[in-house]
Amino acid sequence: MFFVDTLEFEGLGNRSYLAGGPEAAVVVDPPRDIDQVIAAAARRGVRIAFVAETHVHNDYITGGLELARVTGARYLVPAGAHVSFARTPVADGDTVPVDDGLTLRAIATPGHTPHHTSYVLTEDGRGVAAFTGGSLLIGTVGRPDLVEPRLTEQLARAQHASAHRLAEELDDAVQVLPTHGFGSFCSSSQAEGDATTIGRERRSNDALTLDVDTFVARMLAGLDDVPAYYTHMGPANAAGPAPVDLTPPRRADSEEIASRLAAGEWVVDLRSRMAFAEGHVAGSFNFEGEGKLATYLAWLIPWGKPVTLLADTPERIHAAQRELARVGIDRPAAAATGDPADWVRAGEQLASFPRARFADLAEVRRRGDDVVVLDVRRNTERAGGYIAGSVHIPIHELHGRTGEVPDGTVWVHCAGGMRAAIAASLLDAVGRDVVAVDDGFDAAPDAGLTLVRPDGSENPAGTDSPASTD
Repeated sequence: MFFVDTLEFEGLGNRSYLAGGPEAAVVVDPPRDIDQVIAAAARRGVRIAFVAETHVHNDYITGGLELARVTGARYLVPAGAHVSFARTPVADGDTVPVDDGLTLRAIATPGHTPHHTSYVLTEDGRGVAAFTGGSLLIGTVGRPDLVEPRLTEQLARAQHASAHRLAEELDDAVQVLPTHGFGSFCSSSQAEGDATTIGRERRSNDALTLDVDTFVARMLAGLDDVPAYYTHMGPANAAGPAPVDLTPPRRADSEEIASRLAAGEWVVDLRSRMAFAEGHVAGSFNFEGEGKLATYLAWLIPWGKPVTLLADTPERIHAAQRELARVGIDRPAAAATGDPADWVRAGEQLASFPRARFADLAEVRRRGDDVVVLDVRRNTERAGGYIAGSVHIPIHELHGRTGEVPDGTVWVHCAGGMRAAIAASLLDAVGRDVVAVDDGFDAAPDAGLTLVRPDGSENPAGTDSPASTD
């Protein structure tokens, strides 16, 4: 009998897998913090015999090299990947024995990257699970534009061909176990659900239901922004990442926090957006620890800028440190926990700003108040409809464009509230009067706000509006 254990990383929208039999197992696309993988193997009572990468990742730092070193496992990496460390190169059709009756077979599935490789676990010669990495995802495929712009269309066509190859070679009942697609920006579109099979994908995945030209045109038209930190992930993974260090950061007092802010460093408050709005260190930024912390902090922060973390508890600091290490933000410069009043020097006060709903925005507009409405959603989201008269600066561009926000009190919104809170903290830090709209965007027309449709027509209050969430 075989098993497959899934390790989920919701912040990045990715998964890793531990799969094998009674004695030995393979780990597919492990995270950088390998301790939890080792713990999962210990719970199963199995030896990690192989560590397999589907590709050189663009969205996180792998723990594969370190996991193989620590466990003595063979490190399987696609032969076409240009890396600077010793590994076992894997080519199309190669097989390795995982346990009695269990074999792992490599299938070349270029598209997400030129060298992308999927792995099929077979039991007594019958395929039972396909680890598809960034190739065939749940209802979609991995995006093809992360390697080189000149290769994007070529790789999109390769994605179509790779999906068809998997569907042709594998039975309908085979589990499809992708690494990306659970909120990851490596997915070419938003995937739905968390489990699938070859048969289900054969019926519903665009890559398997559309002809190649239609599929490529639709995919390329729908590609979203690429997080800025992605440019650092591939080179780090190809060079061979250093082991992760999760020892607690040094404790910062109010003087050190003030000093780091004065030096232009980032002080990041991990508390909820409600708590942050009520009282925070002036100049600090709010990235909720429970949100997509790694994605958005790594996207916005100037790469290599020291970061100090603030949180309610040491546990929250540790969780954030672990998540940030997965994207190469190592060793926070310092950290502080406890009562926010202790984070400011004697005689100084915590800063604050109001939160509101779209109904409140509609009311101030009806009164004729002169306010700025700032939409920080991505371009693809705004294309579905936006509040008439709003200014648009995507959240990932705002830090460098705060000077472009018109004068006046800024009511900032996104799709659900999380990114609006980040944006509000960025604006508050530069001295702007700001109101964070903490509401779902589908509430905007119901509140009486007019939406502009993609064709330029207006969507009157109370009619159907484009739904979106953070």
